[in-house]
Parts: sequence; structure tokens; C-alpha cells
Amino acid sequence: MKKLMMIAALMVATLTASAQGPFIKPMAGGTLTTFTGTDVDDLKMRFGFVGGVELGYQFGKHFALTGGALYTMQGARVSNDYTKYNINFDYINVPIMAAFYPVEGFGIKAGAQFGFLTRAKWGDNDFKDYVKKTDFSIPVGLSYEFEETSIDLRYNIGLSNILKERVEGDRSRFYGANIDGEIKNCVLMLTIGYKIALY
Repeated sequence: MKKLMMIAALMVATLTASAQGPFIKPMAGGTLTTFTGTDVDDLKMRFGFVGGVELGYQFGKHFALTGGALYTMQGARVSNDYTKYNINFDYINVPIMAAFYPVEGFGIKAGAQFGFLTRAKWGDNDFKDYVKKTDFSIPVGLSYEFEETSIDLRYNIGLSNILKERVEGDRSRFYGANIDGEIKNCVLMLTIGYKIALY
């Protein structure tokens, strides 16, 4: 009986140890993105790519913290009776997330994200002079993990007006898109990642 109890205690200790500690998670997937704002018409969602890595620490079975760097293709698609083209805004996003696991394998996530603009193309036109270099958003999402594989669905709620003040209200700058006032990033992303324990 004592031997059985010792074996059970060792198994529990092993499982607890394996469920916590630092990890790295390469991840990649796709995005559906557009803009929201005070007066935005003629915009459709566009498909893009997201990829990067997150570093995290697992605190037991129910809580984890992560910080990452993700290259994210964002923007929108302009589509009306007169024109069709893509708006391509690319960012290096740095999400800082807390994850809660109410049951094994299922995670609820939320945090804050800082974005740094790397490219801004409005159709064939370079648009970086008219877009702010930084962006702030609130990412929320769900994840499902089995063994070392993680599937992550995340929605980034944009809080920053991404246009510089000198182009707000100037519709001629938008090459056929009916946009006025503030616009904010709106990003839905689905990724698959692989968690690698660091010790």
C-alpha cells in the first residue's frame, strides 16, 4: 500500500512539474482584416498571413503568461462599382497575453498589443507618410491545446486611429474608398503553434 501511494505521489509530482515552466512557441496562420471607424464604406475583409514566435511561462495547469513578436499582414479590400484593390498595412505586433485554462486543453486569453508599421500600400501607392507608425489594440481569444500543438483563434480590437491628422477628412487621399474620420484596425487571426519546453 505504501509503495502504491509513493508511486502515485511521484506521478502527480511529475505531471505537475511538466505542466509548468518556460516555453517557446513558433506559430503561423492566416488573418482576415478590415478597418472600423466613424465613416467607413466600400471596404471588405482581406486575407493575409501571420507568423512569429511567443515566449511564455506556464504557472501550473490553469494560468500562463506570454509575450510575442508576430509579423501580421493587415489592411482591407476596397470594392465598389468603380474600383477594386487591396490596402496592405503590415505590422510587427507585440502581444502580451494572459491565459486561463478552466479545463485541460482549453484556454481563454486576453491582453494588450503594440504594433509597429513596416509597410503601408494603398493600392499601388505608398501610403506610409499618411499612417501612424504605431498601433495599440486589445487581443482576446480562445485556444485549444493537445500535447505540444496549440490552435489559437484571436480577435484584435483596434483602439488607435491609424491615420495621421493631416489626412483625416480628405477623401481624395483614399483613391475611390469612401472613408472619413478615424479608422482603426480590425483583425481576426487563426494560428497553429508548437510549444517547446525550455527545460
